Amino acid sequence: MSAIINPDEHNYRDTITTLEKDGSRKWIFAKKPKGWFYNVRTLVSLFYLIVFFGLPFLSYKGEPLFMLNVVTRKFIIFGLHFGVQDLIVFGLAMLTFIVFVVLFTVVFGRLFCGWACPQTIFMEMVFRKIEYWIDGDAQQQRSLQNSAWTSQKIFKRAFKYLVFFMVSFAISNTFLAYIIGKPALIKIMTEPISMHIVGLVILILFTFVFFAVYAFLREQICIVACPYGRLQGVMLDKKSILVAYDYIRGEPRGKLKKNQQTKPQPIAVHDDGSNCTGKCDGCKKIHEPISLASVEEKPLGDCIDCKACVMVCPTGIDIRNGTQLECINCTACIDACDDIMVKINKPKGLIRYTSEDMIVNHKKATITPRILAYSGVLVVLLGILAFTFMSHSVIDASILRTPGQFYQEHEDGTISNLYNFKVANKRNQMMHIHFLLKNNKGSIKLIGQEKIVVPAGEEKQGQFFITIPLNSIQEKKSNLAIDIYDSTEIISTIQTTFMAPVN
Repeated sequence: MSAIINPDEHNYRDTITTLEKDGSRKWIFAKKPKGWFYNVRTLVSLFYLIVFFGLPFLSYKGEPLFMLNVVTRKFIIFGLHFGVQDLIVFGLAMLTFIVFVVLFTVVFGRLFCGWACPQTIFMEMVFRKIEYWIDGDAQQQRSLQNSAWTSQKIFKRAFKYLVFFMVSFAISNTFLAYIIGKPALIKIMTEPISMHIVGLVILILFTFVFFAVYAFLREQICIVACPYGRLQGVMLDKKSILVAYDYIRGEPRGKLKKNQQTKPQPIAVHDDGSNCTGKCDGCKKIHEPISLASVEEKPLGDCIDCKACVMVCPTGIDIRNGTQLECINCTACIDACDDIMVKINKPKGLIRYTSEDMIVNHKKATITPRILAYSGVLVVLLGILAFTFMSHSVIDASILRTPGQFYQEHEDGTISNLYNFKVANKRNQMMHIHFLLKNNKGSIKLIGQEKIVVPAGEEKQGQFFITIPLNSIQEKKSNLAIDIYDSTEIISTIQTTFMAPVN
């Protein structure tokens, strides 16, 4: 999508908005947004932050509700336990997630970046708000940076960075809680430092990383480090919904004079009827010599070139230049432009959620068959992912007849088969396992052990006999269902077969 009227005068695609002409860093002083979208984003971010800081400290049946321990390779997702033996589940989840991201971006653009990305939420809704509180709005921040190092500037800088560091420390502790769990984190916080030197060092390192990201790198993470902005270039099309400037309605731009809504702009017209500004070298080569037959007057568009959309942009771009990889779809420009449109008695929506196709064909945003189809696929993918996780068991178990062993006949009229079993405990607590035949008259007798105790994250294997009266067996090879219990809780049911001398 492009809103460029005179491309020769714009080289925005050849430069980075955060670099000066000499290659030095250009610091972005984003004006504080205000408006409907910003208020909604604030509420969404508040919910996000409550979940982020609260989730790792919630427990379910004495275990963390959510834990991603990559060190010990134990993962708990909303009470469901996963281990190294569940890599296929994570592979399927990753594949589903990738397809979801692609389809979601094709339809809805970079909606995730502006509304749900942790980098955006922490930067814009936490650290940026702290900066507004301490340093003031954009102009005050710019004046403070360019001023001499007075006692007031030193105090503000020290106070701001101290608050930034404290928030970064809180984020680091929360991330650590996601990895090692609440009980382990509490131990690190309450026990002597000498007992947790490694944990403390990791915690401090992560604190400095977050501090550096939000105090200094800031928008560079989105522009330079994040690959998503570059990927969108191959995933978006003219029907993708994204934050865009309506250049059909807004161009040509021009300053609004007092008591005047539009101003005529002369445009030179060639003999063949084509327009020319008189500055187009390529045109001169084709139409030498240029003969200006007449001059038309064209009214200005709704854009008054106030640059309000540029001043609020956290990555420093001009949304009127079209879709750019730096744009995170944060909607700050929408609120800023809508505010100006209200003041000059123009309709809102000069910058809005729309698509190139909607702008060119003057269509309003509607639910199209394409959006419904893609959204349907997204729902199916989420359903598959949810089913994969919900059908997951807290135990991995197998029960198989011992190879090479036949059934045994006993004098009391019973038949027994020998079985090998293996049980892997995915919970973070010890399991006391026992087996019971389901809907069968028979018994199970362990060999070499009286009870099966499986420590957290470990597995046990062994053998047992299943003995069933011959008169209750109807087939030579019958199916058996064996319930596996952890104490009194049934946690799985395994199907196996039973051989008997039945004709």
